[in-house]
Amino acid sequence: MIGRFEKFTFAISELSRYWHKIASDEMAAYGLKGPYAVYLVTMQRHPDGITAARLCELCEKNKADVSRAMADLEDKGMICRKTDGGNLYRALLVLTDKGKEAATHIKALAEKAVEIGGKGLSDEQREVFYHALEVISSNLKEVSREGLPKAIE
Repeated sequence: MIGRFEKFTFAISELSRYWHKIASDEMAAYGLKGPYAVYLVTMQRHPDGITAARLCELCEKNKADVSRAMADLEDKGMICRKTDGGNLYRALLVLTDKGKEAATHIKALAEKAVEIGGKGLSDEQREVFYHALEVISSNLKEVSREGLPKAIE
């Protein structure tokens, strides 16, 4: 069991470390932090805008992280806030043309990185791999909510 735990932990840690390095390297060209890539790509799927609260949910990030990122993206001219009656709390965050261009570029690079990362896998292996990741993630999410003692019962 320890061997499986170590193999799983090391593989996930390595994937995360390499992915964050790639994202950081690519986002540096925009003067932004690597984790902001996911915000840009997610916002691109919502051309009419998205609230910060919804962005938190979709990206599984906390309010402080999203708030900081949106302030940076706004300072760089990549997003703007659409308000209804001046209420910034529920403002829609919308990509500017500059933000759309960056999001399109980052998404293309991310897709290429994932393609290179999966080199050597057949379509069937890739499908099984992603299914397994989803199942493991879902199971561990449940354990993290309930706690390990309850999950063992």
